[in-house]
Amino acid sequence: MANLLIAVRNLARNRRRALAALLTVAAGVIAMVLADGFTQWIFWAMREGTIQSQLGHIQVMRPGYLNAGAANPYAYILPERLPQRSAIESMPGIKVVAPRLAVTGLISHGETTVSFVADGVDPRKEAQLSKAFRIMNGHDLSSLAAGEVILGHGLARNLGVSQGATIALLATTSGGGINAVEAKVAGIFTTANQAYDDAALRLPLGLAQSLLRVDGAHAWLVLLEETEQTDHFLEQFRARFPISANKLEFVPWYQQADFYNKTVALFSQQMNVLRLIIGCIIVLSISNMLVMNVLERTGEIGTLLAIGFKRKKILQQFAIEGLLLGLVGASLGLGVGYGLAELISAIGIPMPPPPGMTEGYTGEIRVTLSVVTNAFLIAFITTALAGLYPAWKASRLQIINALRHNI
Repeated sequence: MANLLIAVRNLARNRRRALAALLTVAAGVIAMVLADGFTQWIFWAMREGTIQSQLGHIQVMRPGYLNAGAANPYAYILPERLPQRSAIESMPGIKVVAPRLAVTGLISHGETTVSFVADGVDPRKEAQLSKAFRIMNGHDLSSLAAGEVILGHGLARNLGVSQGATIALLATTSGGGINAVEAKVAGIFTTANQAYDDAALRLPLGLAQSLLRVDGAHAWLVLLEETEQTDHFLEQFRARFPISANKLEFVPWYQQADFYNKTVALFSQQMNVLRLIIGCIIVLSISNMLVMNVLERTGEIGTLLAIGFKRKKILQQFAIEGLLLGLVGASLGLGVGYGLAELISAIGIPMPPPPGMTEGYTGEIRVTLSVVTNAFLIAFITTALAGLYPAWKASRLQIINALRHNI
């Protein structure tokens, strides 16, 4: 405690210099909190959007479907009523298990015919799973066996159709023949992926099964209560339903989210560069201040050494001053940074549409425990390191040369 009080008094000798150093550390922490918090919000929004519009948390399918399913999709159909599905649905922590049947073919309206990709879905269960889908016009699918579809915005534009129009779907059946069905356009949807909207539609599972003449689905999408529980449930599923006995494969969402994974890797590297730059600024600022303190107090250091103070004690005193600057500056930065993050999030950050997307979005800053911890530790550790050289320099002064500064 005595050493801490002495450090406070020493720093207070030149209040302007100490304040400048504290503000430098605090500004660095604020910058890291805001930048990292915005990046974490982007990761969170992309993750939840991917899960709640395309992948679910865990997908259940036949082994090999992801690798060979495109060439022979009918060899990987999950029957409509398997006991494993009921067992999964009854587990605590599972919100919904939604079947999906992949469909590809041609869609026609009038003289226009284009290719499409589609998912046959259960509308009741997709209401919980597909929260990232936004219906622009009309309404969502109404029932499991309704003769209606919803079209992506780009696909509807290419066909020149709107709500209420009649379209024809043409696809290859499981027997190798050609089948067609007619359906009404119930609504137009949009997602964050423009390329998907240009080719995609959704139709009720019953209509999709009728079109392909199959009884079942290609995958069951499992939606959990919490995304953080994905790996826990994945281990439970694989232990309870081994591939050899059940012929089921469990695939977590992040194994198929290639765009998300690459975005996280890129943005994480950018944040590491930003942390390095801020850390260098803090080190240079604090080192410069403490070196100036050593120069100004050279005579005092010589006197302390002359009356018997150990060099280790001198080193410790200057090191404590660096630690104190880091602790106070980082704490101040966290307080201000958190307040600014909450204020900015309440107002919102209007963002233009990113490449490949049709609409902009309102960003926020997501301050998590990792954001706070990283910002504090980087500021505190770099400040502590910055104080080592001045402290060592002070402890190595020659007594005679140091005492000359008192003359």
